[in-house]
Amino acid sequence: MPTSVLRGDQLVLRYGRTTVVHGVSAVLTPGRVTALVGPNGSGKSTLLRALARLHHVDGGGVHLGERPVSSLTVRQFAREVTLFTQARQAPHGLTVNEVVWFGRHPHRRRFAGPSTEDRGAIDRAMRATGIEDKAERPVGELSGGEMQRVWLAACLAQETGVVLLDEPTNHLDLRYQIETLDLVRDLAGERGAAVGIVLHDLDHAARVADTVVLLHRGRIHAAGDPLDVLTAGNLSEVYGLRVDVGTDPRTGRLRIDPVGRHPVRNLHTTPKEKIA
Repeated sequence: MPTSVLRGDQLVLRYGRTTVVHGVSAVLTPGRVTALVGPNGSGKSTLLRALARLHHVDGGGVHLGERPVSSLTVRQFAREVTLFTQARQAPHGLTVNEVVWFGRHPHRRRFAGPSTEDRGAIDRAMRATGIEDKAERPVGELSGGEMQRVWLAACLAQETGVVLLDEPTNHLDLRYQIETLDLVRDLAGERGAAVGIVLHDLDHAARVADTVVLLHRGRIHAAGDPLDVLTAGNLSEVYGLRVDVGTDPRTGRLRIDPVGRHPVRNLHTTPKEKIA
C-alpha cells in the first residue's frame, strides 16, 4: 500500500463566481488523522473534494508527495487516494460483495476477475465494517446505515495510502458510529494511512483526530492539536452561540457542550421535585 503526503497549498475554490474557500492550506500525513470541522457552508467538504480531485481548483495546487495531482491519471490517483462520500446511489440488482468489489477497480486487470489479492482486500474490508454476513444480500434490501457501511467497505477495499472520508458516521446508530471512529484510528495507527475526515460532530472530532482544522467562512480559524483548537472561545465565535468545553474526569476526553436557550433538564430530579 503506497503512502504519501497529500497536500493542498493556498487553495482557492469557487462555485461559479462565488469563492467558498479562500487560500486554505492543509496537509495529510501518513499515520495521522486530520479532521476538518466547522459550520455548514464553511468549506470543509469542498476542501476535501478538491483534495480528491473532484472540485476544480481556481488557485493554489494539490500535490501527492512531490507530484501535482494534475499530472496523474485517474487510475494512478485512485491507486493511492480513496474518497468516501455520502452522495452515492445504491446500485440495483447487485449483491453487497459485488458492490465492495467496485473498490478494487483501480487494481483490476482488463477483463479479469478478482485475483487472490483482490479477494483478500474485499474480505478485510467487509470484516472491518461488519458486513461480512451480508455478502450475498441484494443491496436493495439494506437500510441506509447498512448501505453506508457497504460503501465504506468499497473504499477500504481500494487499500490506498490516503483515505478521505466525508461524514462517515452520518446515518449510523451509536454502535457503528463508534466502530467507524475506531476503524479510522486503525487506518492511521495500524495501516499508516494519511486520513482526512470531515465531521459535524465535534465530540467525534476530538475523539479521533490528531489534528483539527476549524474552518469558518472558507478560511482557517484555527488548526492544530484538538485541545488547542476545540476551545470554548474558538467554537463560540465560529458557531455563533455559547459553547462550553471541559474534560471528562474519567476518560480525559474533551466534552463539548453547546448551550441553547433552554436549561438542560436535570435527569436526577424526581417528578415531585419538578412539581414543587
